[in-house]
Parts: sequence; structure tokens; C-alpha cells
Amino acid sequence: MNATDLLPGRPDGCTLPVDMDYLRGILLELLAIHSPTGYTDPITRRVVEELESMGVAYALTRRGAIRATLPGRTEDGARAVVAHLDTLGAMVRELQPNGRLGLQPIGTWSSRFAEGARVSVFTDDRILRGTILPRKASGHIFSDEVDTQPAGWDHVELRIDEHAFNKEDLLQLGLRVGDFVGVDASPEVLGSGYINARHLDNKAGTALLLAAVRELSREGPLPMELHVLFTISEEVGSGASAVLRGDAAEMVTIDNGTVGPGQESSELWPSICLCDSSGPFDYHLSRHLLALCREENILHGRDLFRHYRSDSASAVDAGNDIRTALVTFGVDASHGYERTHGDSLRRTAQLIIAYARSRPLFPALTKLTESLESFPETRTTVVPLLGADEPPAER
Repeated sequence: MNATDLLPGRPDGCTLPVDMDYLRGILLELLAIHSPTGYTDPITRRVVEELESMGVAYALTRRGAIRATLPGRTEDGARAVVAHLDTLGAMVRELQPNGRLGLQPIGTWSSRFAEGARVSVFTDDRILRGTILPRKASGHIFSDEVDTQPAGWDHVELRIDEHAFNKEDLLQLGLRVGDFVGVDASPEVLGSGYINARHLDNKAGTALLLAAVRELSREGPLPMELHVLFTISEEVGSGASAVLRGDAAEMVTIDNGTVGPGQESSELWPSICLCDSSGPFDYHLSRHLLALCREENILHGRDLFRHYRSDSASAVDAGNDIRTALVTFGVDASHGYERTHGDSLRRTAQLIIAYARSRPLFPALTKLTESLESFPETRTTVVPLLGADEPPAER
């Protein structure tokens, strides 16, 4: 099925059910909960409540990552699907003499997208509201300097909505270096199907995964036990490093797919990412997902992300012997004020449902093997060695 055959909102050939009212509703709930990396306990609690309402078993790591489990018909190995709960944010770096706060970003994002953002500051005993502004914010005072000032975190500051005109005022309010700053998502869901918000990376991935789990939890055992993972530190690089327990032979990561020049991703459908900055994803698992898209008539694309890292990389870096793949929902202006479309979220959820219902990729490889008999075979070309005077054969 070609992308040009469809317009936003027009049904495609996939009939796998996804409750979009539920997906949009839980997404808005998640977007309302601040969860910058390091301050994720509230969203962990909300996702656990949702899993409990579905009757899905779960366990928590010491730091609050979630490993839920849907039972399988075989006890030999497992597979996993993962999304991350943490988002970008900031931390108080400095209490300034002018009564404003200097900031340090949490995660990698530009201060350009922070300017004008409404935020919550989490002190030791209260929550304060404020706005991130450029240091030269008023054209009536600074004239053209407003447009010519540099961009960067050293050139923005946080204005607290309290009487704060010097450093002592900030201390009296209970503000301290190291206080977390949560940036409001400011979501807007439109009748056209488009969804605008900060933190769609990866609140949208979490919402579509919960929607898929909701459908799967109503069924009997899956072909293979499925661990549904929610990590809490992906934006700073450690992600899925500590939530796996060694029995999963394969893992699919759900995250945002960047839309822009040089990319094949779209806001309307999922993309299978075949390589990112950490290197190629597993050949066989990635092509298994592509085959499922074709079998289920799920509109999809393929892409490579050069400046990108996901939970798959942190899982492998931590020493897990696991095949990984990356499935993405399309997002425009990633790590900024982002936009996606409901069709992309629905189709990504459908792919996750299809994957959970599919046969194990390599049942014999759920543990170490001492024979090539069950090891997968990839197409190859054996190039003959040439003698010194032998011309290369034409191919």
C-alpha cells in the first residue's frame, strides 16, 4: 500500500481494533503530568494504576521503571516492547541577583523551544509556577537587541510568579539549586486528527502502548510471553539498561520518528527505523516487523535516524544479549513544540498488537545455542578470490 493512496483520516486495510478515544484520553492525562528525567514517580504511579485497571501483572525496579507482563503459551523465553515515561525538562542552576533563576536543561533540547514556556518548579516542599524568558524579553526596553541576542541556555531565565526581586526573595520562597523544572505540554487535539504538544516524545508512545496492551489483555495467552516495559531515564541515555531480566530474546522500542528534510518518516504512519546513531538494528527482527505491516495492511515507512538514540541502545550497552528493533510514530519538530497525527498513533498501536500476536521470531534462540542448525540465515554473496592475472568477473 502506497502512502499516496491515503489521506489523513481515510481508513486503510488494517482491521486490528484500537480504541482511539481511550488513546487520546490517556495521552492527555499523561501530558498533564510533569515527568522530566529524575522526577518520574508521579507518572510511574499513574501508569501502574492503568495497568492495575486492566488486570495486568507488573513489577517495579528500585528507581521506578515498570515491567508489566502479558502471559504466553510457552514458558521458553519472552519478548519485550518498551516506551519511556521521562521527558525533557530543566533544573535550577542558579539563584540570580535579579530574582530570577538560571537553568540547566535535562535531556538534549534547544533553549529556543523553552522561550515562552509555562513551567512548574518543584521545591523541597511546594510547587511554584513561572515562565522561561530570554534575558532581554521586552522590545520596549531592548529594541532590536531582542532579535539579535544569542540563543542558548545561558541566555534564558525563569521568572517566578511570586514576589521575587533578588536572591534573598528566592531563598525565602524555598527555591534552591537543583530544583526540578517541568515544562507544560500545552496540548491541543484538533478535529483534523493532528495533535500538538510538548513531550509527545514519548507520552504518545506510552499512550499507544497502553492502548495496545488494553486490547491484548482481553485475549488469552499470547504465542510468547510479552514484557511491556516503561523506562524512566531514556532522555539522558540510560533507559532500558536495568529493566530487562535476561529472558527476553527480542525487544521492540517505541519512540518518535523525526519528520523533516532527508527523512522518509511521516506524521501519518509508523516507520521502521533500520539504523540510528548507535548503529543498525537487528536485520531479522526489523524485517519481521516490515512483513507484519504488509500482512496486516498497515501503512508504514522505513527510515534511518543519524542524530538519534533510543532504549534499544541502552539495553544492548548494558550487556543484554537481545535482538532489538525500533518502531516510530511520526513527529514534526521533535524535542520542540511537537506535532503528530492520530492515524500514526493508531497504526503504530496496530503494529504492536500484530507483533505481540505473531510467532516467536527464532524460538530456538531464546537462550544460548551451541549449533548453527537453528541460527538464522541471511542472504549473502560469496565473492571468489581472484588470481593475480585473473580479471574480475562481471556481476
